[in-house]
Amino acid sequence: MGVEQARDVVVLGAGPAGLTAAWQAATNGHSVALLEQGDCVGGMAASFVVDGINVDHGSHRLHPATPPPVLAMVRELLGDDLQLRSRNGRLRIYDRWVGFPLRAGELVRAVPLAAAARIGRDTVGAPLRPRDTDSYASVLTASLGPELYQAMYAPYAEKLWGLPGDEIDAEQARVRVAADTPLKVASRIVRGQRRGPGRAFYYPRLGFGQISTALAEVVKAAGADLRLGSRVSGISTTGASAVVTSGDGTRWRAGRVLSTLPLPVLARLADPAPPPAAIADAQALRFRAMLLVYVGHRGGRWTPYDAHYLPGSQTPVTRISEPANYRDSPGDPTGHSVLCAEIPCTVGDRLWSAGDGALADLVSEAIARTSLPSLARSSVQVRRLPHVYPVYARGFADRLVGLESWAEHLPHVTTLGRSGLFAHDNSHHAMVMGLAAADCLQAGGGWDEVRWTAARAGFRGHVVED
Repeated sequence: MGVEQARDVVVLGAGPAGLTAAWQAATNGHSVALLEQGDCVGGMAASFVVDGINVDHGSHRLHPATPPPVLAMVRELLGDDLQLRSRNGRLRIYDRWVGFPLRAGELVRAVPLAAAARIGRDTVGAPLRPRDTDSYASVLTASLGPELYQAMYAPYAEKLWGLPGDEIDAEQARVRVAADTPLKVASRIVRGQRRGPGRAFYYPRLGFGQISTALAEVVKAAGADLRLGSRVSGISTTGASAVVTSGDGTRWRAGRVLSTLPLPVLARLADPAPPPAAIADAQALRFRAMLLVYVGHRGGRWTPYDAHYLPGSQTPVTRISEPANYRDSPGDPTGHSVLCAEIPCTVGDRLWSAGDGALADLVSEAIARTSLPSLARSSVQVRRLPHVYPVYARGFADRLVGLESWAEHLPHVTTLGRSGLFAHDNSHHAMVMGLAAADCLQAGGGWDEVRWTAARAGFRGHVVED
């Protein structure tokens, strides 16, 4: 039998939500254990080194929409290493490159005359279009018009989530598309001509993962027990407290478990097991996986841009970022660079199973197809992430309600974070959740359910910032 440890709180997962919750709980005087199955903190918000360059798991930024208390917290953690940067991306549309965020003059020049006429027709006819709300496709076609939807959102949705737009729930449009009419799109474009919140972002000098690394340091300084390489094998809620069993056999007894694990994973670990209906709901909820293909480039920086967005169906690649362009860091080498190409997929499909060389070839083909500069390829490294984007297929809400109802009545356990709530959220949203969870903790692992219910209601209003 393994060792037994007692804590007020056990936090599962050391991503931004788990780290923030553990830090604030320990700061507030609770005894805390933070269990992370990986060998480093941060989860998908971690950074690591490729060819001497700090890279992220895809393209990450700290958006200026971050609530002031969270932004102040990160500033205090990082000091001058948190840099305010101007965005400098590009979007491929109508087989041409335009700056992203969009600028009015550049977009007008890029759109072919025939397409511009169709957009104008859609704008004039907007009041007459049916206001269907049963799918991602119907919501955006009704609000943006058929031309803009088919040119940008339809192909991107199928690449990101693996479903055509009419099979994606309308909720997806709310959480991922902030400008929902042609006039709003135009307004955002005009505002984008000036420096503003959409045209800047915060980013750490050593990579986005520097935020999680700094959080881990203050977690430990506050007295919490941070355990890396600690995979959870079971969660029992049958007694007066919860018992979490980790892979080494340690039994962690706690008054409250804060879980950032994906909801379907939590359902598999729970003892007693969920009822059959909740198990069926868990099996029906799906996450989209992601391949991150890191390609070394000889000869200095590849381009001056931080990211290139590829919504079209010509390639499975959705975005190519160049991490060194996100920051000003004298530690980055000048003789070579590294690109990160994002390829959404499904675990076990042809892309997921492809070799590193074949995936690098896909990236090279995407570059050639979209008139990007040639790549002097020097190295390839691939990371495979199984749980990245929750898939909001039509009818997902009924499944999620059933699973959440089971999880919310699970004694001594609270779920939070983007995976724990099956939510599309930014890192600042995850930290907001962590702070809120810590504030709901009471003496000995007790829980303020009323306060948490109010916080959860606020989380449902989150909209992803790109």
